[in-house]
Amino acid sequence: MQTAPPAVPTAPTGAPLGSQVASTLFGNLSRIIRGKPAELRLIVATLLSGGHILVEDIPGVGKTLLAKSLAASIGGTFRRVQGTPDLLPADLTGVAIYRRSTESWHFRPGPLFANVVIVDEINRATPRTQAALLEAMEERQVSVDGTTHALPDPFFLIATQNPFEHAGTFPLVEGQLDRFSAIFEMGLPDRQTERGLLLGDGGAGQLAELQAVVTAETLAKAIKEVRSLHCSEAVANYILDVVTATRQHPEISLGASPRASLGLLAVARGHATTVGQRFVTPDDVKAVASAVLSHRIILSGGTNVTAARTIMDDLLRSVPVPRG
Repeated sequence: MQTAPPAVPTAPTGAPLGSQVASTLFGNLSRIIRGKPAELRLIVATLLSGGHILVEDIPGVGKTLLAKSLAASIGGTFRRVQGTPDLLPADLTGVAIYRRSTESWHFRPGPLFANVVIVDEINRATPRTQAALLEAMEERQVSVDGTTHALPDPFFLIATQNPFEHAGTFPLVEGQLDRFSAIFEMGLPDRQTERGLLLGDGGAGQLAELQAVVTAETLAKAIKEVRSLHCSEAVANYILDVVTATRQHPEISLGASPRASLGLLAVARGHATTVGQRFVTPDDVKAVASAVLSHRIILSGGTNVTAARTIMDDLLRSVPVPRG
């Protein structure tokens, strides 16, 4: 018998727009991605924070399926890019073309001009091409031949990579990793979920039937609302305690920056929205801290996101959580 999708909490009537959007997206994604509620909550929280996300894991665990499911759930424009060594920056940003008929230059936008952009196997693109993503992710714009072009609103980039494959890849440097609000692993499904995949169609058929449940305009309004979610002084102090702990840890040579602190608050606000809250709690911060900070610290032995996650998990257990 095929595994049934988990029950999805529904935002109560009169709930803030952000909570309604979060509940709707979570429910739609749960139809395709089974047994991963924490991961789905994180990706929805990151989306509502206005950030970007990197999903890394071994092949075959559903990274691209998750990205496609999210794109299908949003009623905006969607483009997918496959990372390859011959991918050029202009293949992402677009090019200016000279038209003889009008004797003028015409800009032809690239795939970055979409509400949701998937970059599959981003670490197979060259550093020069990876760098072309920086301005788009940070500034929501691209520059071509000295002219700046604004990207659509909202703009959300979700990238995937296999961190265990090194041949023919170009690891992302710290500055590029920092542009991602969160990085997480899909992980293997549990036995019951995998049995459901074997007895079903692996999610491919359901993905083809998945309908958009949120418009781009509604999502943009929800993101704006989430950014103003209340954060108390106690929560702000807890964020500072966590970030300060990364700067003082003996196994961390470079701790989280002030930008990482702001990023942690932003995704924590998104997480609070996914659970129907009108304010941020320390539990929201703790729930997303590892995914938000692990790639933004440098270990004494060098950059290793997997090892950094382990250290972050230990660190979070040692930092007192304010109550009351």
